Amino acid sequence: MKKLLLIILVFAGLTGFKHSTIRHISGTVYSKDDGLPLPGVSVIVDGTSTGTQTNTSGKYTINVLDGKKTLSFVYVGFQTAKVQIGKSDTVNVYLQPSTNSLNEVVITGYQTQRRKDISGSVSVISADKAVTSNKLLLQGKAAGVSVISQAAPGSAAQVTIRGISSFPTSVPANDESYKGLNENGFNDVKSNPLSTFSVDVDAASYSNIRRFINNGQLPPADAVRIEEMINYFHYNIPGPINNEPVAILTELSTTPWNSKHRLLRIGLKAKTIETKNLPASNLVFLIDVSGSMNEPNKLPLVKSSMKMLTDQLRAHDKVAIVVYAGNAGLVLPSTAGDKKTTINDAIDNLSAGGSTAGGAGIKLAYKIAKENFMAKGNNRIVMATDGDFNVGSSSDEDMEHLITKERESKVAISIMGFGMGNYKDSKMETLADKGNGNYAYIDNITEAHKALVSEFGGTLFTIAKDVKLQIEFNPAKVQAYRLLGYEDRMLNKEDFNNDKKDAGDMGSGHTVTALYEIVPAGIKDDYAGSVDPLKYQKPATVATNKGSDEMVTIKFRYKEPASTVSKMSQVAVNDNPKELKSTSADFRFAAAVAEFGMLLRDSEFKQGSTYAQAINLARAAKGNDEEGYRSEFVRLTESAKLLAKSELAAK
Repeated sequence: MKKLLLIILVFAGLTGFKHSTIRHISGTVYSKDDGLPLPGVSVIVDGTSTGTQTNTSGKYTINVLDGKKTLSFVYVGFQTAKVQIGKSDTVNVYLQPSTNSLNEVVITGYQTQRRKDISGSVSVISADKAVTSNKLLLQGKAAGVSVISQAAPGSAAQVTIRGISSFPTSVPANDESYKGLNENGFNDVKSNPLSTFSVDVDAASYSNIRRFINNGQLPPADAVRIEEMINYFHYNIPGPINNEPVAILTELSTTPWNSKHRLLRIGLKAKTIETKNLPASNLVFLIDVSGSMNEPNKLPLVKSSMKMLTDQLRAHDKVAIVVYAGNAGLVLPSTAGDKKTTINDAIDNLSAGGSTAGGAGIKLAYKIAKENFMAKGNNRIVMATDGDFNVGSSSDEDMEHLITKERESKVAISIMGFGMGNYKDSKMETLADKGNGNYAYIDNITEAHKALVSEFGGTLFTIAKDVKLQIEFNPAKVQAYRLLGYEDRMLNKEDFNNDKKDAGDMGSGHTVTALYEIVPAGIKDDYAGSVDPLKYQKPATVATNKGSDEMVTIKFRYKEPASTVSKMSQVAVNDNPKELKSTSADFRFAAAVAEFGMLLRDSEFKQGSTYAQAINLARAAKGNDEEGYRSEFVRLTESAKLLAKSELAAK
């Protein structure tokens, strides 16, 4: 009887005990006013330190312990939404725009997520640094700012600051540097019939601009490089045929911001090689571990990014790791790509501290790359830094001299920029430009995936090198022209046929788009310009082919990766423009991005450009936007429109 009673009691105890379960909740967050997905929304399980963020398509996934019933959705410029979790594991949310959209900054910290990857979509600092005795630590003047703490110190904290939109917080003081940029103007065809430039596949400017706008401020004008904004996006350009490395596409229509002008789109597409067929790689990860990298959106994000790249490596690939702070050192000798645990352990063991001897790090990385050089392989340094060098060779000029000398080794360099506050864009652009490499700005883990996984081949493997374009305009059809962007890629006309002149490279699957604004012949226009007749010599007679419909002839040169001799192709474009509404979605979207760039720069050539026009043009040209980048652009332009309106009102 006692045994039976004991069994009953044990059974009753077991039935009364219930293991905690975890639900996997996922969904999409949209803007209620236009239905577009919202990237970078903070999703928090109420009463816990569990949180995540939406990706570029507005999607999220979060683990919720049984008994927790409420999710909070927080996004700058929108009202916070608290949503009850029902029986369904799918929770889609529509956020309502806030009337305080320009006067609110949200700072979110997760106490238990010490290595949380921080998105540039919101201003974020850790909870223990942000809140002390329910007070936010501010640097500088904070008049008119109220702080609302919604959690006790030491717990998961969410702090909302209401007041002026641009006060200084505990984000590092702004010591960022950007290379001065003199915008391309209109050229008279009779005196300047040729336009020559190098291709540029970099896209750092766009993601950096996104970081500024998502943090509630417009970017400095020199941070806006229109060609990098345009080339951030994928365009549906047919690939080359007959085993050629590059194909060309053209399209001509009306300029959206001036109906009297033409807009010419030139698109290049490098052939795509499947990853399994790519040559073996000899890589050197060059990682900045100086004290300035000791921020959540720097070294922790670098580590995650490098691990993503490591995941793409094959057994016949090799990678070494060089780090630099006060000095440079080798922390991992060249190691086979299938030894992922060894490589990842070396990455995990990195920590930040000390000064920044960037020049010494670059020299050592090239030395290691040359020691392991693969004659028929891909030899490349992948550098991750904020660019804030302060020991030894450190100026932009020092870096240009150093990298120009080192590129003779046939080792390329890819630059991955991280962080804010002390970010040195000018230095990193110089390194990538002069080092036969490319340059990306990594503001969040999604951008790291784009650059190092989705665009792996384009980032690391060169298909065509020293790619140049030269456009000849027919004066019978064209009065004047202007190239949008590429200011730091302009070449002399003689450089086009000079195979010793360095130019940009294109990687596997890369696309490059260039836009020319054209003033047709016979149009009365302030931008065509005029020059008084010469007194001492007669101007040379310009030959015109008036019987031809050709408006321009486009020539482009390139070299095979192992060749020192270039090849040339050319195509003519007739003066037969399409109506804007009949052009491809790619044409209209690229035009919208260019218009947005001119507005951000407050360009003297913006003419009839407006944020509303750029938004409408882009929204109607999203096309097959599977990854959500074009939708994100629309949202970004809308945010910039609000910020520009706020700045104007404050003047």
